[in-house]
Amino acid sequence: MIQIYCGDGKGKTTAAIGLAVRAAGRGNPVVIAQFLKSADSGERLILGKLSGVTLLEIPDEMKFVFAMNEEEKRAERERQTALFEKAAALSELNGAGVLVLDELCSAVSTGMVPLELVTAFLDRRPAELEVVITGRDPAAELERRADYITEMKKRRHPFDQGQAARKGIEW
Repeated sequence: MIQIYCGDGKGKTTAAIGLAVRAAGRGNPVVIAQFLKSADSGERLILGKLSGVTLLEIPDEMKFVFAMNEEEKRAERERQTALFEKAAALSELNGAGVLVLDELCSAVSTGMVPLELVTAFLDRRPAELEVVITGRDPAAELERRADYITEMKKRRHPFDQGQAARKGIEW
């Protein structure tokens, strides 16, 4: 099945990681790819130690797409697309039970990963593979393929009052 965790609220990655931990705890192989994120995130510190979890490598630092120049965007587009292709291939080859594609919605909406590449994979994926996609504003083509869509809606967030993201809580 395909699950999408989307919306402007906190908790999309948290929910996906929780599902991955649950699956790994039950012996299901898990592949996790995080798009448009740097490696300095608390969940990566523990996920890399879990048996049965393949956590794909991402850069130590990452610029926001809107802050990149055209050359940086081109290079990042190649890297993000390669990350998606590697995640898809690993999940197919290794018989992964769960594939987490964290912030893939944003990678698609910013043009870093081609939507056609994603939909082609979703249409041919192994039937037993659970695919979990997170991010804001999923493309309609992704929503049409989803079995679950859970929207996290922000009602209040400290960021709106100037509170910076907190280490160990938001990252």
